[in-house]
Amino acid sequence: MALALFLSVCLIAACGLIYELVAGALASYLLGDSVTQFSTIIGTYLFAMGIGSWLSRFVVRGVITRFVQIELIVGVVGGLSSLLLFLAFAYTEAFRLVLYGLVTLIGILVGLEIPLLMRILKDRYSFKDVVANVLTFDYIGALFASLLFPLLLVPRLGLVRSALLFGVINVLVGLWSTWLFRHDLPRPAGLRVAGVLALAVLGAGLWKGQAVTTLAEEGMYADPIILTRDTRYQRIVLTSWKDDLRLYLNGHLQFASRDEYRYHEGLVHPGLASLSSRARVLVLGGGDGLAVREILRYPDVQRVTLVDLDEGMTTLFRTHPRLTALNAASLNDPRVTVVNADAFTWLDANPAQYDFVVIDFPDPSNYHVGKLYTSAFYRLVKRHVAPGGFIAVQSTSPMFARQSFWSIVTTLEGAGLRTWPYHVYVPSFGEWGFVIAGEASYAPPAQLPSGLRYLTAASIPPLFDFPADMQRVAAEPNRLNDQILVRYYEHEFDAINR
Repeated sequence: MALALFLSVCLIAACGLIYELVAGALASYLLGDSVTQFSTIIGTYLFAMGIGSWLSRFVVRGVITRFVQIELIVGVVGGLSSLLLFLAFAYTEAFRLVLYGLVTLIGILVGLEIPLLMRILKDRYSFKDVVANVLTFDYIGALFASLLFPLLLVPRLGLVRSALLFGVINVLVGLWSTWLFRHDLPRPAGLRVAGVLALAVLGAGLWKGQAVTTLAEEGMYADPIILTRDTRYQRIVLTSWKDDLRLYLNGHLQFASRDEYRYHEGLVHPGLASLSSRARVLVLGGGDGLAVREILRYPDVQRVTLVDLDEGMTTLFRTHPRLTALNAASLNDPRVTVVNADAFTWLDANPAQYDFVVIDFPDPSNYHVGKLYTSAFYRLVKRHVAPGGFIAVQSTSPMFARQSFWSIVTTLEGAGLRTWPYHVYVPSFGEWGFVIAGEASYAPPAQLPSGLRYLTAASIPPLFDFPADMQRVAAEPNRLNDQILVRYYEHEFDAINR
């Protein structure tokens, strides 16, 4: 019995942490800025656990019954939490209220569990053994959940089914407790019926949860969803309407197939076509393979190395028929090597140099991505650029995020690079900015490869001319220890959304 009780503690701890991680991950997906979301959610959750622990003092009678009831309630609420949050984001204006309300409620319930269980055990074991064992198994459960969540649950089950699965585990712990304490419970049959009903609710969620989530997400996107996928790092959504295929990462549009060629031609060709030597090319980010597609237009390119963190992303764009048609199966080309790694650590560990480096990361909307726009990162990239080579950097919109754009330029200059900022009009995004950087002198190319749909050699020089409302403004460089770029970006896009 002792082992069963302490195993229950381990499972309870794992369930509680999973609900917290699900809430943090989902808030990061939908609201951005993962540091802020996880920080505030963890703080709220721990505070609520403190409230629950304090409230446990008022449970005087029927402690075992209350413990089982709490297990059943937290199982249902925690299990359904991810589904409820998706629905709240899609159909209400009160997502944050629902988010922190659920986190607080779950935290209070989880805070009640351990004190009540310790009171149940105190008559069976010595106090020091109860404290030592309960806390030991509690921490083991937390470690188990923290490893399982990113490595297995999110990639395999997704956020909704992960929460529901652990809700089922919580309820099963409650039902198991009715058997363990069957001689101490006055009415175990009623608790068991409630437990079976809770399992039925969660089972229905597991059965229909993905369909409900898809329905909720369809309310978030203008076009029908054809694919959703949770990876260890992000939520991928593909939508389609007629001939327009759109990719969203964590709710943010990454490209529309109808006009993505403008973006990717603008990112790659002004820099790459200007080089006389371009045998070796490095792409950082760009797991969709669209920048690689443009690079492979050059027959003298011998090797392309693409470094993208998310294996789920690159696998999707290597295998999905509509996506391989869009990127011309570029990631399957024998000249292309795909590496799934963090660009920062990969660059630090690999000494190779390249004639051209494309940096195609998402916008710096959070500190995790913002580190890839810092002077430290650009100095690291600089070491990998061969003499006479260039870097091309995706640099957000100089129209809608003007100070952010010029902060990127300033950061590149602070890393010891000369810069040539330019902009391209992409209908799905508006005016979009890029920067060519290097130590050599740059001149626009006189000739481009055949098959381009947008750029011509004559159209490139005007791209470097900025109208009055996009011209340079004062902006601080983005540093690893002070990511001012993320704050610029957040402020500018918050102003647009107001």
